[in-house]
Amino acid sequence: MSLRSASQVALLALAVPSFAQAADAPTPSAPPVDPQVVSAAFGFRYVTDYISRGISQTNRNPGAQGYLEFQMLDGLYYVGISGEQVDLPNRPTMEMDFSAGIRPTFGAWSFDLGYLFYNYPGERALIGADGTIFTANNADYYEFAGKSAYAVNDALTLGFNAYYSPSYFGTHAPGTYIAGIAKYVIPEGLFGLMPSGFLLSAEVGHYFIGTTRASFGRFNLPDYTYGNVGIAYTAKNFTLDVRYHDTTMNKTECGLITADPRGIANGTFTSKWCGPAIVATLSFDVTSKDPGIFASQETLAPSVPGRTSDAEGPAVR
Repeated sequence: MSLRSASQVALLALAVPSFAQAADAPTPSAPPVDPQVVSAAFGFRYVTDYISRGISQTNRNPGAQGYLEFQMLDGLYYVGISGEQVDLPNRPTMEMDFSAGIRPTFGAWSFDLGYLFYNYPGERALIGADGTIFTANNADYYEFAGKSAYAVNDALTLGFNAYYSPSYFGTHAPGTYIAGIAKYVIPEGLFGLMPSGFLLSAEVGHYFIGTTRASFGRFNLPDYTYGNVGIAYTAKNFTLDVRYHDTTMNKTECGLITADPRGIANGTFTSKWCGPAIVATLSFDVTSKDPGIFASQETLAPSVPGRTSDAEGPAVR
């Protein structure tokens, strides 16, 4: 059953009166769906470079992204789908991410425990003229993800994220990524200058990646450290984020982990996809609980659940 069909069935079930009701009792009208029980979030993004854990997914070019997420029981449970424009060696038409999980909260603590599946429709293996296989024929893979965050106060939030996949990008090399997160809401009127809506955030993480399967020659993919720091400004449903990204990989290690076709073609087997980059992201996000520009002026901009790149968004990656 598709996600759309499942949601329609769920909404229909909420509207059907109880069979325990007396036969001669008047049939009540279908009540509206409480947004605290079932809600939805969707959004669109334009990025000057789609970077995932320090590695460009668009060959250092701009890209468009979008997502849709359904949330149940005041956001406790969620299922979502997102799509990203990519330019990868295995030449998929796009990247599609499917997610599901639970987001419990306990006082100042919040958690996100979920499952992610990355799909690359239309992909095909990159094979050299001598028959060398540089990418998997099927790079689809899944991850288990865990995120925790602690609100120190109204301005500062600290977090820890962990992700595990038994097959990094279809290579059958296990991958584990752990990272620390910090976010700080800049107080309105700071130094008598700052308006409301500014947020500083940073991430530092390390990727542990294992050995590929035999069809790739059984070699170790490089472990590396990744970090980003940036500032974002939100006005109603729009957010502009400018962020600096970098990794500890050199160009040779980057070429090994990415199979950049340019490095393969010129014989250097190197890549610039993992180096320093400044990326701007323009986002538009809406939730049915906090519809922002679609409601009264008193409505606050929505708080967006976590994503598929390193910026804010609906599916952790």
